[in-house]
Amino acid sequence: MTVKKMVGKLHLWLGLTSGLLVFIVAITGCILAFEHEIKSVIRPFQYVEPVANGTVLPPSRLKAIAEKQVPGKPAKGVNYGELGHSVNVPFYGIAPDYYYQVYLNPYTGEVLKVVDEESDFFHFILHGHYYLWLPEEIGQAVTSYGTLVFAMLLITGMVLWWPKNLNKTNRNKSFKVKWKAQWRRVNYDLHNVPGFYALSISVVLAVTGMIFGIDWLSNSIYWATTGGKTLPEYRQPLSDSTATPQFADPVDRLWYRFYPTRPETASLFISTPELASESIIVSINHRPGTYYKTDYYNFDQYTLKELKGEGPYFGVYNKAGFGDKLRRMNYDIHVGAILSLPGKILAFCASLICASLPVTGFIIWWGRRKKKTAKPQRRVAIPEQVRV
Repeated sequence: MTVKKMVGKLHLWLGLTSGLLVFIVAITGCILAFEHEIKSVIRPFQYVEPVANGTVLPPSRLKAIAEKQVPGKPAKGVNYGELGHSVNVPFYGIAPDYYYQVYLNPYTGEVLKVVDEESDFFHFILHGHYYLWLPEEIGQAVTSYGTLVFAMLLITGMVLWWPKNLNKTNRNKSFKVKWKAQWRRVNYDLHNVPGFYALSISVVLAVTGMIFGIDWLSNSIYWATTGGKTLPEYRQPLSDSTATPQFADPVDRLWYRFYPTRPETASLFISTPELASESIIVSINHRPGTYYKTDYYNFDQYTLKELKGEGPYFGVYNKAGFGDKLRRMNYDIHVGAILSLPGKILAFCASLICASLPVTGFIIWWGRRKKKTAKPQRRVAIPEQVRV
């Protein structure tokens, strides 16, 4: 058996075993690509009319109003959007899972909408994309290693597709879909040609996706991009619960420190600690709609002393090293948001092509299988006198 035949067998069996998984992950990725843009249209309560020189309510006021809308559950913080956006207050927990967001007018405290995110369509699709709607500990491993198999399929497919000679005839055969040919040939071209053009983007989507679920890959990439540093486990710095509280309203004090000085185009989130040991998190996102360009600060809730942490999700973005910046970018690269709308269009198209590959590949295999199992026609002997 030649190397190419071995690669072909590997490509076939990997494709047959992972085809359905690849289809689900890719098609849900297509749906999620424009989630932000779609929600900006179907959720008008995300916006408010800006008030010139208007007074924005502090977190303590907005938190108290929001908690009346979700009785018995504590707010996790207050998220102030950029100018012209409403404030949202998130509530979430596990066992049982719940996730609510209360949208408020930042100037008046008026409740604009209470959204149960657990019943949201995009939240349902996200669970399919991450976990195949399985329990998290099972589904994440299945999707992550299924994506690894898909990455191997992309490589083996490239080996099988690559023409021996790149002359004009082979270029026309390999780089174009022959729409006027028979449907089997068109299907064959639809499996190979779009797959080639989407290859580089598909590999990026696969690798950035695997970083979320495969620890050894995530750690290896971080080690390689930071010059040999080990990726530390995320640990939120703790407040000194033995200290004497120095302020009656520490969250509001931090908000008054950061909110007036933030750019109007930036959003600001401030957490509201539930436990005595929790620190207060302040994050300023300088590019809403993405997540990477965010400055993270942690403060002791009793003394308001700034606390330091290790890893990519601490400190000011512009002061982070290359590897830490790249890790922060991982999600935005994965969904294409790093390049704004053009990047999302590229991610959508690549995901759609990835979803089509298991379908066209199965049709190719099924057609060849039927051809091999077709019974050959029996030859009938013709008597000599008849032939004469």
